Amino acid sequence: METRYNLKSPAVKRLMKEAAELKDPTDHYHAQPLEDNLFEWHFTVRGPPDSDFDGGVYHGRIVLPPEYPMKPPSIILLTANGRFEVGKKICLSISGHHPETWQPSWSIRTALLAIIGFMPTKGEGAIGSLDYTPEERRALAKKSQDFCCEGCGCAMKDVLLPLKSGSGSSQADQEAKELARQISFKYGAQNPSGAPLPQPTQPAPKNTSMSPRQRRAQQQSQRRPSTSPDVLQGQPPRAHHTEHGGSAMLIIILTLALAALIFRRIYLANEYIFDFEL
Repeated sequence: METRYNLKSPAVKRLMKEAAELKDPTDHYHAQPLEDNLFEWHFTVRGPPDSDFDGGVYHGRIVLPPEYPMKPPSIILLTANGRFEVGKKICLSISGHHPETWQPSWSIRTALLAIIGFMPTKGEGAIGSLDYTPEERRALAKKSQDFCCEGCGCAMKDVLLPLKSGSGSSQADQEAKELARQISFKYGAQNPSGAPLPQPTQPAPKNTSMSPRQRRAQQQSQRRPSTSPDVLQGQPPRAHHTEHGGSAMLIIILTLALAALIFRRIYLANEYIFDFEL
């Protein structure tokens, strides 16, 4: 695979390094790129213990952009689980739906732990999320062990190491829970679509040092310009009234001047006729 890609590319360097780190499966997760595509990985995660997904083994795809790790990957589940839709890009703070929350320091291992940590949480209408009943999820968890991926040929019964009790297993569970908690807390002010919720408007502080008469005068002065038609129309107050007055005065003056000119012409014409008759 090394001969097919530009080894100077930051994305290629990063992915090859992560592939070496995740080469050996654990009892909680495993991920490797496809043989013919370094930018598409298949992963397997074990359902978190003490949840509706306990005993389940879930398989999926991770599609990475050429700009990785500066841009987030897209995550797609292939095993029915009752939390995420099958064959659809899921919406998480670590996925391609939220590039604004992605951090380049995160990795594919971070994504795997986040999936495990987010599985017991509520979908709340997010893209690619489901809210199946606990009974349905337990049934799917049991059924997931028989899943076999047609793309990479992995069988869920063999891809992960046998689950064992110990510090390593408990550490992975705690790390997944803590990661999900941190991401949820950091981006908890967002709605399922990812857009920040509007913040409530804070009332203006009152000036307690002013007397009641002064406060009423200040309120009236603030209210007066806001209700003026000039202000509502975005024009300087009363400016157009002055312009209209000046135009009317100019029209009156011109009318009087024209009337005087006509009157003078008529007067001179009559005077000329009178002199001619004499």
